[in-house]
Amino acid sequence: MKETYRIKVAGLERDLPLCSISQDLKIAAFVILGDVELTTACARELIRKIPEHDIMITAEAKGIPLIHEMARQMNAEKYLVARKAQKLYMKDPITVEVQSITTARKQTLYIDKNDAELLKGKRVLIIDDVISTGESIFAVEKLVKMSGGTVVGKAAILAEGDAKYREDIIYLEYLPLFNAEGEPIEK
Repeated sequence: MKETYRIKVAGLERDLPLCSISQDLKIAAFVILGDVELTTACARELIRKIPEHDIMITAEAKGIPLIHEMARQMNAEKYLVARKAQKLYMKDPITVEVQSITTARKQTLYIDKNDAELLKGKRVLIIDDVISTGESIFAVEKLVKMSGGTVVGKAAILAEGDAKYREDIIYLEYLPLFNAEGEPIEK
């Protein structure tokens, strides 16, 4: 039984641990947190593919190093993070619920009134590390629209499973889903 999956993305190879999400299904855990080399390389490659935009936004937490590095490389002054918990500094937050494949329960994403104002009338690029079911991206897109922004693109490092068939996302590489034995499920 396979326990890892080797992926090559942005010219780098990584062995991803396989994690069971049900009796018959596993996913490969792609974690850029702490991997400076991978984050930098993926940011560089995504920047080459993204459309013109005014501001970027991501959902907390694994997309944060990627969006930060993309903003740094593009000399952007600001990016936004939809938080998973309401913080004391948030006044009149805008909220939306999300159920992600990697999260056991529903979560709520928040942006405060000041961040919502930054999105109003802007061309917004949504960033994530992996798009699988698309629920996280959909929730962030809803926050952008509720704030008066226009989504001009959705970009991620990896498209997992059926996400590779989506025509509305930009991604660098495909990440398959896996059966109970750790073999890729190709669709």
